[in-house]
Amino acid sequence: MTQPPWGQPPQGFYGQPQQPQPPLQQPPPQAPYGQAPSRFDSRFWMGLVGTLLGCALGLAAMLKVFVLDLPPGPRSLILESMSRASVVAYLPVVLYLFVPFVVDRYDPEPWWALLGVFAWGALFATGVSAVVNTYGGELVAELTGDAKTGELYSLAISAPVFEELFKGLAIFGMVVFLRREFDGVVDGIIYGTFAAIGFAATENMIYYARADLAQVVLHKENALSDIFVLRGVLTPWLHPLFTSMTGIGFGLARESHESWKKFVFPAGGYVVAVLLHSWWNGLPTITAQLAGQSEGAAVQLLNIAVGLLMALVFFIIVCVLVYRKGQTIKKFLYDELLIGTISKEEYDLITAYGGRLKARLSWRGKAGEDFVAAGARLALSKFHTDRAHKGQKRTISMDFIVPLRHELARQRQMMMANYRR
Repeated sequence: MTQPPWGQPPQGFYGQPQQPQPPLQQPPPQAPYGQAPSRFDSRFWMGLVGTLLGCALGLAAMLKVFVLDLPPGPRSLILESMSRASVVAYLPVVLYLFVPFVVDRYDPEPWWALLGVFAWGALFATGVSAVVNTYGGELVAELTGDAKTGELYSLAISAPVFEELFKGLAIFGMVVFLRREFDGVVDGIIYGTFAAIGFAATENMIYYARADLAQVVLHKENALSDIFVLRGVLTPWLHPLFTSMTGIGFGLARESHESWKKFVFPAGGYVVAVLLHSWWNGLPTITAQLAGQSEGAAVQLLNIAVGLLMALVFFIIVCVLVYRKGQTIKKFLYDELLIGTISKEEYDLITAYGGRLKARLSWRGKAGEDFVAAGARLALSKFHTDRAHKGQKRTISMDFIVPLRHELARQRQMMMANYRR
């Protein structure tokens, strides 16, 4: 459609000039240096294939460790317990995922990307970690001749190092294969949280199955309810907290265009994630082995209190970072208002918290949701371009700016067609 001259404010309702509208089939003008790269390019398909293969590998690893290696007798009991435990483990996931989904409303991530990292955490990270931790602990116990040393290695060293590595690969994959959907620190936290919740859900299923077996075979009362309160109620956010440190590292690297930061920040975030995870797993285990089970239980209670406090502080930090993301969108979209790309009403809609949902539920419909998404993406692309210019670097984000302006025009045309109907 024909826009007012650059530098002049739009006229009429919703930024439309008072003149006949062009046909809906008319394509927007091409950007001077071509269309922005598609999110579904060759890298996307490589990432999708890698995710599917990784999930299949993780599922096979879990089957080997928890089913195929069992004697024929207990196998049926294990399968029954795992089926019951899966219900207890995965039902609360809807509630857990609702929190990060609601928090990030300025530029929410696509559902298929969130589903991909969730599946990676639930299948690949859990399955491969189970193999590495189980056989690594057995190897250390055999080499040292001490089962407690093998247990300590598995919990305090192997689990933190390899679990955070395999969960972090989901975030790394987003940066490499789907960079368009990864804008900064908040995105790193969101993707890290979804991968970690997927991991925790599957891991909880394993713990719940063991507790259910203890109730059935050993007649331990309340074994399942006790472990559910600990892992499902008191500490469900610890895995997301740990992995979010890696996500923050990748997010800081994405927001920076200095080469050394692109390696140091992710590595630093991963190290922090490993240290926090090692603290959580290792301190009660070491205390129990050195001082006794009762002392280990007391330390575990203290750990829970500290973990709850850390989760609360971290949630506050995430809210602050989401607010920062909203302010970034407002700042880098404002000159589009000045030059007439968007109207004041459109600017307020795009920069509103939950703007996509507001547009979708109004008369604007799907076109309005896509309009808000394009506006937020335009602002973030300009943000990354500004950072790149300051560092005298080039970023793929600058290739999106002009095409996204045309996308705004196209979606506005679709919205007005919906309105006239």
